[in-house]
Amino acid sequence: MSEPTETQTRIDEAIAEDRLSDVARLLRELGTREIVHRIEHSPRRRAAVVFRLLPKARAVDVFEKLGTATKGELIRGLQDADVTALFAELPPDDRVTLLDEVPATVAQRLLSGLDESERGVTTIMLGYPSRSVGRRMSPEFTLAHPEWRVAAALESVLADVDRADTIYAVPVTDGERRLVGIVSLRELLANDGDTLIGDIMRPVISVTASEDAEDAARLCSQQGLLALPVVDRETRLVGILAADDASRILREAEAEDVARAGGSEPLRRPYLSTSILRIARSRVVWLLVLAVSALLTVQVLEVFEATLGDMVALALFIPLLTGTGGNTGSQAATTITRALAVGDVRTRDIAKVMLREVRVGILLGLLLGTLGFALASVVYDLSLGIVIGTTLLCICAMAATVGGSMPLIAKKIKVDPAVFSTPFITTFCDATGLLIYFSIAKAVLGI
Repeated sequence: MSEPTETQTRIDEAIAEDRLSDVARLLRELGTREIVHRIEHSPRRRAAVVFRLLPKARAVDVFEKLGTATKGELIRGLQDADVTALFAELPPDDRVTLLDEVPATVAQRLLSGLDESERGVTTIMLGYPSRSVGRRMSPEFTLAHPEWRVAAALESVLADVDRADTIYAVPVTDGERRLVGIVSLRELLANDGDTLIGDIMRPVISVTASEDAEDAARLCSQQGLLALPVVDRETRLVGILAADDASRILREAEAEDVARAGGSEPLRRPYLSTSILRIARSRVVWLLVLAVSALLTVQVLEVFEATLGDMVALALFIPLLTGTGGNTGSQAATTITRALAVGDVRTRDIAKVMLREVRVGILLGLLLGTLGFALASVVYDLSLGIVIGTTLLCICAMAATVGGSMPLIAKKIKVDPAVFSTPFITTFCDATGLLIYFSIAKAVLGI
């Protein structure tokens, strides 16, 4: 998909020359995946032209497979009648995600175009917190009851095959819709039709609808579940998170973490089809935050201006020391953020993590400090070597401890750990490292 086909090139040429009948004819030569790729990687106007020329049935299929950001852009560019029909064809969880992408006035118009039952389901999902699994679950599922026979359960599965998000995992509920177990389609097919569901159902792992969607998706992935049931506070079944939806949530979360670790917000569309203004907006906020926080470093240098004046050689080592501290902190933060994501550590482990990271930092500091001491002593003198070696030891210990604890603190106060990532920790360690450096220099050199 990276290189355009001959047909796709001809489509681009026909659109540029406004030969719309030729575009419609050429689109019939492309598969659905190719059309989705073409729309996703096209500027807004060209994407809208391609979409409008699709037959109605195919347009619905293509629209469902598009990314949320692209759907939002198309919604704003299509006529009301087309929008209402497309929106109604989407699964409820996709509708809710799309409503977060469009302006409030458009969202209200989309909701009003649904029939009463579909509007009710969508509105209920909108009532859950924005990043909760309740906003990403599917309320369309098939279920069984413990007193049912296998034959009855299979009939229910067949009846729901077109409606349910997945039929491979069937939740089992009691008469009050409380979740009591789960049974797979394989188990239903492998047992006699007269077997009771209660005899073959297994204990079930579930999450409440208000839990974080990323945590729920990771649980689903780690446990290898076909579907993760979602319940309310009274353990009544309200939806399921299918394995493919869980994978999509994790991919989105990874893209967000990678972008924020680099000091920007994730792009919602492919890079080449994203406007220059949107790319700039994704970066400018972080640049402003980091520029303001970098003033701390300037203030520290101003405080120790006299110290630098007394011994200019100290200034030569500032890039080495600040770079080492920032890199050490970033390494620790990345390691712990990853450990948090896969469940290796919890927020309650912060004391253990800090103790572990301070020891790692001391070990790294001893290695780097010894090298710094030797080089500075040879090039300058013994006293400056002591300053550099001791500072590297202290900075590495401090940066590793701070970098390791920041993601856990962020998680504890319900902030995305990626926010406390590379750029922020680097800036913090720069300012703190300079304080340590000049304090040691004044003590050792007597200036």
